[in-house]
This record gives sequence, C-alpha cells and structure tokens, in this order.
Amino acid sequence: MASLILPVIPAGGQAHALEIFGVKLFKSRADKDRESVVTEPQDYDVTVDVDPATREMESVIKAASSLWRKRDEPAAGAAGLIVLARGDYRSILGALYREGHYGGVISITIDGQEASAMRPDSTVTPEARVVVSVKPGPPFTFGRTAIINQAPTAEDGDDVVDVPSSKGFAPGLPARSAAVRDAAALAVEVWRQQGHAKARIADKDITADHATNILDAEMTVEPGRLAQYGTLAVEGTARMDPEFVAWMAGLEPGQEYDPDDIERASKRLARLDVFQSQRFVEAESIGDDGILPMSLVVQERKLRRIGLGATWSSTDGAGVEGYWIHRNLFGRAERLRLEGKVAGLGRSSDPRDFDYLLGATFTKPGVFTRDTNLEVAVKGERETLPAYVRTAVLARTGFTHLFSEQLSARAFATFERSRIEDSFGRRDFMMAGLDTALTWDSRDNAADATRGFYLQATAFPFHEFQYANTAVRATGEARAYQKIDAEGRAVLAGRVMVGMLAGVPIAQAPPDKLFFAGGGGSVRGYSYKSIGLGQRRNLKGGLSVFEASVEARVKVTDTIGLVAFADAGTVGPDIVPDFKRMLYGAGLGLRYYTGLGPIRLDVAMPLNRRRGDSSFAFYAGIGQAF
Repeated sequence: MASLILPVIPAGGQAHALEIFGVKLFKSRADKDRESVVTEPQDYDVTVDVDPATREMESVIKAASSLWRKRDEPAAGAAGLIVLARGDYRSILGALYREGHYGGVISITIDGQEASAMRPDSTVTPEARVVVSVKPGPPFTFGRTAIINQAPTAEDGDDVVDVPSSKGFAPGLPARSAAVRDAAALAVEVWRQQGHAKARIADKDITADHATNILDAEMTVEPGRLAQYGTLAVEGTARMDPEFVAWMAGLEPGQEYDPDDIERASKRLARLDVFQSQRFVEAESIGDDGILPMSLVVQERKLRRIGLGATWSSTDGAGVEGYWIHRNLFGRAERLRLEGKVAGLGRSSDPRDFDYLLGATFTKPGVFTRDTNLEVAVKGERETLPAYVRTAVLARTGFTHLFSEQLSARAFATFERSRIEDSFGRRDFMMAGLDTALTWDSRDNAADATRGFYLQATAFPFHEFQYANTAVRATGEARAYQKIDAEGRAVLAGRVMVGMLAGVPIAQAPPDKLFFAGGGGSVRGYSYKSIGLGQRRNLKGGLSVFEASVEARVKVTDTIGLVAFADAGTVGPDIVPDFKRMLYGAGLGLRYYTGLGPIRLDVAMPLNRRRGDSSFAFYAGIGQAF
C-alpha cells in the first residue's frame, strides 16, 4: 500500500508550494501572482502621500490608483510598472474631478524619477520605491449653471425625468464632474422621452476660475427632429418566427419614439425565455419622413433545458424533483414543461408513504395581447400527510396577464378528481372551479429581495359534486422587505397570510382545500401541514388560517449570510382565524449565496411543543423562506 503524507501548516503559518516529481500541487498566492506575469516580475513598494489639508481625499485617491490596488502583486517587469504609473495620472485626475477638485497637482515617482518622463525601457531597482504624491487643491463650487434649449415640461407623467439640480447641478453646490455628466444625460433624456430619439449635447462651455474656485457650466442641447418607428427588422432568428418576434416587441410603425417602449419590449422578449441575447439597434439618423429605422438582433437559446432540485427537512424527509422544458415548439415561443417529484424520502421506508407528482404544462405566449399567456396543464399527484392521504388527477386551462412590470393576474378553469383517506374514512371528490389571483410584486429580486413588497389575493370559487356544495376559498398574503444599510447587507423581512373557506362544512370539504400550517415555508419548527384542528391521528384542516413571519438577514461575507427568524400560525374551525390557538416557532439560519439564489439551511424550535412534535427541525432548500 502506498501513501502520501502532506505537510500540515500551523495556524498563522505561511503556506508554501508542495512539489512532487517537479509538479507543484499547492501554490502560494505569491507563486500564482508571479506565474501570471509574462516577463520578469517587478516588485515595488508604494506610498500614497496626500496633502494634509485635504486628508479626506486619501481614500478616494487610493481607490483610483492601480499602483495602490495592485500593491501586493508584482508588475510585468519595469515597463509594466511604468505603464501602471502613467495610467494613474489620468485615473487620479478623474477622481479629483469627480469630487470637484480642478486645481490638483499629481506627482508619481519611481526610484525618485517622475514616471511621466521615464522611457518604457528604463531600468529600476529590484524593489522599486514608488511614491504617489497628490495635492488635490481646494474644492470648487458651481457658479452659473445653464442648459440651453431645455425640453418643455412633459405632458405624460411617464415621460417625466429628474431635473438636473436633483443631481447636484445648481449654483453653490460642489462642482463634481459627475453632476455635469448626469445633468447632460438628463437634458438629453427628457427630449428622448418626448420622441426626439437623436437628441444630443451640441456644445459644452465649462470654465474653472482658479482665483475664486468657481466652475461655470453651460450646455446646449440639440433635440433633432421628432422620430417615429418604422417596421422593425428582426435579425438572427433560427427557429423563431421573425414576424411574431417583431409583433411581440410592440413597436408599432408610425408610433412616436419612446425609450420606455424599448425597455418594455426588451423585458417582454426576455420573458419568452428563448433568446440568449437580444439588442435593439437604432439607425444613425432619422429619415426625411420622420421614420427611425430600427432592428432587433437576437441569438436563440438551445431548445431544451433540464433542471434538478432537492429539499430536505428533518421532520418531513428529503425530496427530489426535476423538469424538462422545450422552449419553442412551433416557432412562437410555445413552451412544454414536463415535471416530476418524489418527496418524503426517509420519512418512511414504504414507497406508499412517499409523495409523488407528475405533470405537464403547455404555455403559449402572446394570446389576445402581447402580455397574455394561455396555459394548459394536467398532473397527477399523491400526498401523504399526517392528516390525510390524497391521490388526485387535475386539469386546468386559462390565462395569465401582465398589466405592468408589477401587476399581474391569472384565471384558470379547473377540474379535479381525488380520492381521500382521512379520519372520516375513504371518500371520493369531484370538483370544478375558477382559480383566480391578483399579484403586485415590486421586489428588487424575487429569490433574495432586499426591498419592495409582494401582495397577492386569491379567490377559488368551486362546486364539489359528491356532496353538492358550492364554496369559495380565498387567501391574502403580504410580504415586505427593507434593507437597513445602503448595500443591502442587512435586511428585515416580514410576511403575513390569512385565508378562509366558506360555504362548506369541514366534514364535507376536500381536505386539500382546508387550511393547515407548519413546515419550511410556514411555521418552522413544526412538520409540514401538522398544524390543524385536533392532534396527529385525528388531525383535520380548518376553515381559516393565519400565518406571520419575521426575519433579520445579515450578510457576513459576499457568500455567507446569517438569519434569525420567528414564525407564528393558527388554524381555526370558523372562517375567522382563532388567535387563541396560536403556535410559535423560532430559530436561526445559514445562507450560502450563489448565482441561482441563496442555498438555505434553517434550524427551528417549536415554542409551543405538543405531544409528538420534534424538539427541533432542520430545513434545507434553495431560495429564502419567503
């Protein structure tokens, strides 16, 4: 038996490369930095010296200096060091201008020689001494600020643009170059919002008076003529119908140009999920007829996609799920999704106690309107819960519609046939209904929100044929997110949900239409749907539910986060929630942030532990709890 013993590096010690038979298996940071340099590496030591009168500028200057940012890496030879130094003149000067300092003096020396005067083939010492010396000078303020040929006030509220003074372009304010740049962009954008696609800054007159530290800035806008859309040319389609793509963009020929139209078109086309890339290309000039020729250049994605996922809970077992998607069946972004799921693994060794789902969904976008989708879905599923075992076949068809980027709605005609085994015995149900929802979503990121709101109201009127009951199930949910710091590394999140089922007694209601609570997305610390009326073997759903959660989320690093949370919930026998039956759970969570969203691991304790409840529960999944 052969063995290989690797060295153990004590804490605080320095790691060195391990070389076996001439091959380095582990390399130190210094080794990697040196190997990345093509020529002979040049070490240097850099000092940043800022005029004490403007010491507050030191961090700004260091952030702008490549020499400072790369001080732990060797340069690409002496020539590379000189290139870095020469580049710093411009970047530091730009940083001074951005802060409103227009009389700065910058000196960068290498071994005592001014870098700007050194030849590229100059030699330096093996450990070159670099000194970056900056005298920012006094800050300037705006004197006269003017925009000549400013656009009139927009009549349409959607075309309103911030005034330049809101970005600091006003007399008496710090004369930062960013304020001048932003003012120019706003002066052009307000014309573009009113249909002048080729508006531009024709002239800038900027004068710095070093005797008074005053900066006068005047800009002249040339709006150009009013523009209209022509026929949109679509380029790059392989399987997609280019006429359908142009129609979905919604830039109608003869319609007045508006940048908001193009932004909406880009988002609508992205929702089709068929393009790997897309961009609108405007012609250089507007035609004599007022038409602005425009084209859409796209690159299509692969037709098919496969996805896999997994969840795990110490109380409910593990689950695996997967899907297969065909993105473009007939050339108009028609989508077919096949999905399957098995859950409850480990909860029992008997496959009859597992949960199953198998379904297919067909989606056709652009039905009736550009923002209306037709969906047809069928699925079979089996749920094995503490309160009941349900085997069902469901079918639904209907529409989703997007009123705006925040407001959406759905309406689906549904049919369901199910067999239930619960405390009432074995029963069959057959239902037909209308599943509707209205959703307002202003979150900045659905998978990991740091600000915004999510509001949803649902109503599901249905008729159950076995017991001849007509009922309605309704829910309302609100989520809110508020970041505590500017970067969004600390976030407070809250969720409240209420629901009620009216028109049917509990004994005649399909159990899956009754309300339960508990689980990773509800009241953590309790098993999935284990909170209802009664206990364990006699557990039933209720006619009402109330749930509330609050989380404090803190990012410790860019990839690691911690969460503290508390949940509460109750299920009632009447359509009004019974708050005397409230159960509470609390715990801590760990988040690992990835490009697909955070990977979640929560541990929770039931604060009102009942007979049969575990003393704690673990939950794992992808995405925040809400």
